[in-house]
Amino acid sequence: MRYVTAGESHGPQLTAIIEGLPSYLELTAEDINSELSRRQKGHGRGGRMLIEKDQVEILSGVRHGKTLGSPVTLVVKNDDWKHWTNIMGIEPITETEEEEVKRKITRPRPGHADLVGAIKYGHRDMRNVLERSSARETTTRVAVGAVAKKLLSELGITVAGHVLEIGGIKAENVQFKDLNDLKERTEQSTVRCLDEEAAKKMMAAIDKAKDEGDSIGGVVEVIVDGLPAGVGSYVHYDHKLDAKIAAAIISINAFKGVEFGIGFEAARRPGSQVHDEIIWSEANGFTRKSNNYGGFEGGMTNGMPIVVRGVMKPIPTLYKPLQSVDIDTKEPFAASIERSDSCAVPAASVVAEAVVAWEIATAIVDQFGKDRIDLIKENIKKWNERARNY
Repeated sequence: MRYVTAGESHGPQLTAIIEGLPSYLELTAEDINSELSRRQKGHGRGGRMLIEKDQVEILSGVRHGKTLGSPVTLVVKNDDWKHWTNIMGIEPITETEEEEVKRKITRPRPGHADLVGAIKYGHRDMRNVLERSSARETTTRVAVGAVAKKLLSELGITVAGHVLEIGGIKAENVQFKDLNDLKERTEQSTVRCLDEEAAKKMMAAIDKAKDEGDSIGGVVEVIVDGLPAGVGSYVHYDHKLDAKIAAAIISINAFKGVEFGIGFEAARRPGSQVHDEIIWSEANGFTRKSNNYGGFEGGMTNGMPIVVRGVMKPIPTLYKPLQSVDIDTKEPFAASIERSDSCAVPAASVVAEAVVAWEIATAIVDQFGKDRIDLIKENIKKWNERARNY
């Protein structure tokens, strides 16, 4: 499976085209809209969330609530487009009209793609860069991830995420019964944190950052349960599933780090406290005593839950802007200000779920059959039986 997204932050719409979905997967707009709604929530979100009420339209690849096997087109309209038609219009304009275009950006924001993107593509108005590099693009990735989650749920695989840290405040009490319990409890928290005391401190830190015109980042965790062992490959570097997931996490706007299981902590422990001991039972076959590896061995799933964390830096658009340089005059100025969030970590946890779900769904479809959801189910059932009786 693969997908491509298109669209600008203040353009008419965002579009995603998914190719390779198996046929007869039950799929409705509501399956996707519920995930889009989750992305727009969270303490610290900015004014854009009050303007846009993201709703998807499925324009191809689905008939009577089931996928056909042909490409699926998803569209999310930008409600704010009506205020940007002159600035972001498609049709050519005259030089005079170009001079009159408002919101031209010549002062790049530190930490954004503005300056490097302008140099790469030769843009003198850096709006041409920021409109696409904006995290608004993650809307379509959450929509695509919702489709992947729907596919995985049909196969008994659950994906859930939560926030572990915001602004240096760490969640300590993160125990949960199962992933359904985790999902239910994080939906009740505006910062998607299981630790209620830490959540209160996180919200206070977000409010403080907002009052000071600043921004803060954090750490999110995604857990996946129900996967068969052996998904991925040790044979080729680019077939390692953990490597693909790591790349997907880093591809999210503002993410700067990723780890699995105990991650960087493994560097501080002796091997006897790192490697997961193997056990066997007639009921479950081969399992592990612990899950320090976060569900992976040799680039393949080992049957334990996948545990992956991502680090999100503070959003670089600040209301007390840092110094920059005007690309036309070369004079120092305070950087341009665009409408932004003081903290998007809770929303980023939803995006992280989406990109992880996509990589897993793609690996599953590649390994267990590509055309029909019923055949994929049969193949996974047979595979699990063989693995259990190995």
